Amino acid sequence: MMDHFPWLTTIILLPLIASMLIPLLPDKSGKFVRWYALGIGIADFALMCYTFWNHYDASSSTFQLVEKMAWLPQLGLNWAVSVDGLSAPLVLLAGLVTTLSMFAAWRVDRRPRLFYAMMLVLYAAQIGVFVAQDALLFFIMWEIELVPVYLLVCIWGGQNRRYAATKFLMYTAIASVFILVAALAMAFYGDTITFDLAELSLKQFPLPLELFLYAGLLITFGVKLAIFPLHTWLPDAHGEASSPVSMILAGVLLKMGGYGLIRFNLELLPNAHVYFAPMLAILGVVNIVYGALNSFAQTNMKRRLAYSSISHMGFVLLGIASFTDVGVSGALLQMISHGLIASVLFFLAGVTYDRTHTMMMNQMGGMGQAMPRVFALFTIAAMASLALPGMSGFVSEIAVFVGITTSDIYSATFRTVTVFLSAVGLILTPIYLLSMLRQVFYGSSADLMCDVVPSCDLSDVEMKAEGNEEAACFGTNCILPIDAKFEDANPREVFIAACFLSLIVAIGFYPKLATQMFDVKTVAVNAQVRESYRQASAGNAQIYAQGLGSPAIAEVKPAPVLGFIP
Repeated sequence: MMDHFPWLTTIILLPLIASMLIPLLPDKSGKFVRWYALGIGIADFALMCYTFWNHYDASSSTFQLVEKMAWLPQLGLNWAVSVDGLSAPLVLLAGLVTTLSMFAAWRVDRRPRLFYAMMLVLYAAQIGVFVAQDALLFFIMWEIELVPVYLLVCIWGGQNRRYAATKFLMYTAIASVFILVAALAMAFYGDTITFDLAELSLKQFPLPLELFLYAGLLITFGVKLAIFPLHTWLPDAHGEASSPVSMILAGVLLKMGGYGLIRFNLELLPNAHVYFAPMLAILGVVNIVYGALNSFAQTNMKRRLAYSSISHMGFVLLGIASFTDVGVSGALLQMISHGLIASVLFFLAGVTYDRTHTMMMNQMGGMGQAMPRVFALFTIAAMASLALPGMSGFVSEIAVFVGITTSDIYSATFRTVTVFLSAVGLILTPIYLLSMLRQVFYGSSADLMCDVVPSCDLSDVEMKAEGNEEAACFGTNCILPIDAKFEDANPREVFIAACFLSLIVAIGFYPKLATQMFDVKTVAVNAQVRESYRQASAGNAQIYAQGLGSPAIAEVKPAPVLGFIP
C-alpha cells in the first residue's frame, strides 16, 4: 500500500492546501500563522526526505515515483509527476531553502496571513516545476510560481518594489510563452499526440524544428537563469525584495532555469544542443566576467550579491556546454552549491539590515566588534562563495573547469581562452566579496551614520532617502541607523545560517553526499548529447564555426564523475 501512495502529489498539495486554510485561522497578531506555516514547511520537507530515502533509487536514470492520471483529457493534459536524478536534489533544495526562508521571515508583521500564504503557494509551485513529467503541467506550474513572487516583492519590498516586481513579471511571463509553444510543437509533431516528457524524448524531430525550439527555450530559461543580456530583472528584484524572498529567488528560482536547460534543451533536443553548445560556453564566460565586474560598482549589498549570482550561474552554462560527464555533473552540483551559498548570504544580508536599516555598504562599517557572530557567519559564507577549498563552491567550480578543459569536442584554443577568462572571474570574486566584508565589518561607522534618513516605506507616503532606494522594508520598526542597537545574531538566526553552512562544508569535504543522487542521470544525458554530436560530425567534421576547429569523435567515452560508483 505504501509503495502505491502518491508521495509526490502529497508533497505538492500539502503546502498548497495549507495556504488556503490560513484565512480561517483564529489569529489576529500573526504569531500563530508563522508557526503554522513553518510547521507545514518542516512537515513537507520531512516528507520529501522520507520519500527519497525509502523510495528513490539513485542507481537508476529513469523516472521514478511515477504518478499519472487524466486531468483534462480533452486537452491531453495529465497530472503526471515523477523524479529522477535531475529533479530529486533540486526538490530537496527547494524544500530546505523555502522552509528556512519562512523561519527567516519571523519578524514579518505586515499582512502576515497573506505573506505566509504566498510563501506556501510558492513552495508548492516550485516542487511542481521540478517533478512535472508533463510539458503542459510544467508550464502551468511555471506560471503559478510567478504570482506569489510578484506579490511578495510588490508588497513587502523596498521603495521601488512595484517597478522591480513588474519588471520581474514582464520578463519571466513573456519569456515563458516559449515553453507553451515548444510543448505544443513537440506534442503535436508525429503520429502521436503527447505531452509526456518520457515519450517526447523518443520522438525524432527534424533539425530545423529542434533549432527553433531550442532557441525559444533558451530565451525562457535564460531569463530565469539570468543569462546576459536577459539578466537585468535580477538585481532590481534582489535589491527591492525582503531577504527571505531573496533567499528563494537566488536559492531556488534561478535553478529552475538551469534545470529547464538540462531537462528540455539537452534531454529532449540533443541534436540542436550540438549547434548551440559553443554559444552557451561563450555566454557562460560572459556571465562570469560581466557579473564579477558589475559587483564592484554596487554599493548596495544585495545588488552586489545579485551580480555575484549572475557570475556564478555562468559556471552552470559552462558545465552544460562541456560535453563531458564531469562537466554536466559539475553544473548540477553548482546549482545545488550556489543555492545553499546564495541563500545564506542573502539571509545574513537581511540580518545586517535588521540592525542597520540600510543596505548601503558606504553607510556601514565597524560592525565586526559589535556583532562577532554575524561577522563570523558572513565570513564563512563569503569564503564558500569565493570557492575556498573545503567548501561546496570549490568542488562544483573545479568540476566545471575539469569538464571544459578535458572536453574532446572543442579545439585547444577555444578551451584555453574559455578557461583563462573564467579564471579571471574567479580572481575577481574574492576581491569584491572581501571588499564587501571590509566595508561592512571593519573600519569605523561614526562618520558614516550621520544624517541618514530611515529608508522604510510602510505607507504610500514617499520617503526619499538618498542612496537607499533599493533597501528592503522589513517589519515596522523604522529608526535611524545611528540609533540602531547592533545586537549580535540570536539563536534563531545562528540556527538558520548553521543549517546552510553545515551542508556547504559537508558537500565540500564529501561531494558524494550530493553527487550520488544525480551522477547516473547526468552520465546518461551526456551520453545522449555526445551521440548526437558523433552523428552530426560524421558528415561534417567542422560542425562548428571554423575558428573553433572542433574534431569529430569516433565513439562515446564516459569521463569520470565526482562521486560516481559504476
